[in-house]
Amino acid sequence: MLITGATLADGRVRDARIGDDGRIAAVSEGLGADAGERVIEAGGRHLLPGAIDVHVHFREPGGSHKETWASGSRSAAAGGVTTVVDQPNTSPPTVDGAAFDEKADLAADSLVDYGINGGVTPDWDPESLFDRPLFALGEVFLADSTGDMGIDADLFADALDEAAARDAPVTVHAEDATLFDESALDGDLGGVGTAATADAWSAYRTADAEIAAVERALAAAADRDARVHVAHTSTPAAVDAVVEAREDESTAADGDEVDADGDGADAAARRVTCEVTPHHLYLSRERARSLGTFGRMNPPLRSESRQEALFARLAEGAVDVVATDHAPHTVAEKREGLVDAPSGVPGVETLYPLLLESARKGELSLERVRDVVAANPAEIFGLDRKGRVAEGYDADLVLVDTADPREVEAAALHSACAWTPFEGLRGVFPEVTLVRGEVVYERDPATGAASFGDPVGRNVREP
Repeated sequence: MLITGATLADGRVRDARIGDDGRIAAVSEGLGADAGERVIEAGGRHLLPGAIDVHVHFREPGGSHKETWASGSRSAAAGGVTTVVDQPNTSPPTVDGAAFDEKADLAADSLVDYGINGGVTPDWDPESLFDRPLFALGEVFLADSTGDMGIDADLFADALDEAAARDAPVTVHAEDATLFDESALDGDLGGVGTAATADAWSAYRTADAEIAAVERALAAAADRDARVHVAHTSTPAAVDAVVEAREDESTAADGDEVDADGDGADAAARRVTCEVTPHHLYLSRERARSLGTFGRMNPPLRSESRQEALFARLAEGAVDVVATDHAPHTVAEKREGLVDAPSGVPGVETLYPLLLESARKGELSLERVRDVVAANPAEIFGLDRKGRVAEGYDADLVLVDTADPREVEAAALHSACAWTPFEGLRGVFPEVTLVRGEVVYERDPATGAASFGDPVGRNVREP
């Protein structure tokens, strides 16, 4: 395949040739078509690396009524995500080799490349887990969420030791349940879609509970020289704690201050990193109260002032990764009421579109978007051939027209859960998505008609 006249994230206009091996053979000017090549004329559109979503819950095994590897990966492909990393809180949880193998068999249905994380519970088996092609350890839950996999400080320390011995990254869900405000759930919480319902969950799982847990997790990791990636930071103070820990680590290593905004810094060398989610960047208690229980997630939505400060941290470079915590549940489940409704929202299909719309409006640079969804996660997690539009890299590519935003509509998305918390916001959606040179999604911009390719996904940790 030859893609001609595409604009890269840095503004250069280039042609890109994809070889038979699924890698980018050349990125240059004036490339001519070879015999038999499919040519895509990309004039006026951007060619970007496929997103690497390091935090999804595709729900198989055990929750296929919410999502499957087939439906989740279709949603990913339609959103320009070419690699996903699935978390362990399925049924059974991915805490031993047998559970890993069961999930790996189901992942064969994936249209996109994938990683599989291993979980930690009192009865986990690290030897059999690490004997598999594991992406990372985690999401390690420091407080219960979906799947009731919260662990205590001693087991967390054991998990860090096991991971550090293998130089494996640990993804941490950091909340301190002892700081939850139980009184927030007292009294009349109103109906499913009321402001009281939305506020109550945010008041219950407090910002202080996250900040304290992040600080303790970072301290425990530093004591063991473990690699820690803090998942879904929802407060600017939690991001600041990660930046401070990274600065301390760099100073201790060589006496030099780290470049905290990431410009010129080597993401692969960072042993302390963090992610934020689109729902914490684009939704808040004030703006999303009408969501009610559909806006219940862990950690919860924060105040508008915290949301705006979190977005500022993203724009200025303090945030390493934007990942979705794509956690679908059915409409019926989310309508169960505040105490009984499960936590989590879908988001894998809207990750890139929402950020690209922010770039279109000048709120973020396109290079910044590229880095937090592709280049940085690839470097942090050691995906040496992914995350860049450059010769020799996997042809995980997305073609988008940044001048053509459209409204986010649940009816047009592909997750099995059939709803979105971002209904009515605007996004820039892909026209073509490639995984290692294979077209896995294509949309006609004139008619909106879309088609999907075959499941070509591979485990990124396998040779």
